[in-house]
Amino acid sequence: MTSTASERGTRHTLRIDDCDLSYLRGGAGPPLLFLHGAGGVARWTPWMETLAGSYDVIVPDHPGWGRSSTPEWFDNVHDLAYFYLDLIDALGLERVHLAGQSIGGWIAAEMAVRSTSRLATLTLIAAAGLRVAGAETFDIFLASPEANVRASFYDQTLADAQLAATAVTGEDVDIFLRNRFAAARVAWQPRLYDPHLAKWLHRIDVPTLVVWGANDAILPIALQAEYVRLIPGAAAATIDRCGHIPLAERPAAVIERFTAFTDGVPA
Repeated sequence: MTSTASERGTRHTLRIDDCDLSYLRGGAGPPLLFLHGAGGVARWTPWMETLAGSYDVIVPDHPGWGRSSTPEWFDNVHDLAYFYLDLIDALGLERVHLAGQSIGGWIAAEMAVRSTSRLATLTLIAAAGLRVAGAETFDIFLASPEANVRASFYDQTLADAQLAATAVTGEDVDIFLRNRFAAARVAWQPRLYDPHLAKWLHRIDVPTLVVWGANDAILPIALQAEYVRLIPGAAAATIDRCGHIPLAERPAAVIERFTAFTDGVPA
């Protein structure tokens, strides 16, 4: 395993299941494994730093995304679910707080229906994976990059800032294209959901929090109610004046609800 400094977190590389996995890690406390959405995660962010004050924060680039390699076995979301269960074993983690955003939330849910033996809690943030009749999702694959960014935020000044900060170096373009291709492997057909996931969510037997932006224009808030209905004992937290990426748009509100939720779970 190798590591390099990346702002206040540390970037590591671990060879596991024929994949060179790149991940950020920082902080101390109970382990928090966070799984990113379709756009990936490029750097250690302020919300990660805040959480690192209370948790051992681990944020991988999914296989096929970012700086991680693309293993031959990677075909669908189920492959990623099994891979991350293997990662938890490989890192020797116990009582993991598992959280995921969008596609990452979908992966987290797929993990939890397979095994919760090493999980303490599950937090799904604007998670893909389900479909509700009459609730239309935004097509992230057909929309332009700018349209995707604008649809992700309720506060369009934040969308403006992200668009203005978008880098255009060769490496950044390569990573953007890799992320798009990997997301298509997971979510192209059917779009952003697994038709078999809903029937197995009853197997999740750890405390679960389902977080959603009240103004999510990509995955409709109706999906939050469906996750809460299907996962035994799941609780909902809705963030007002917030779009599809609550940790980017309203990080303090999300962190407050997340820490209250995890603090209420016996160690």
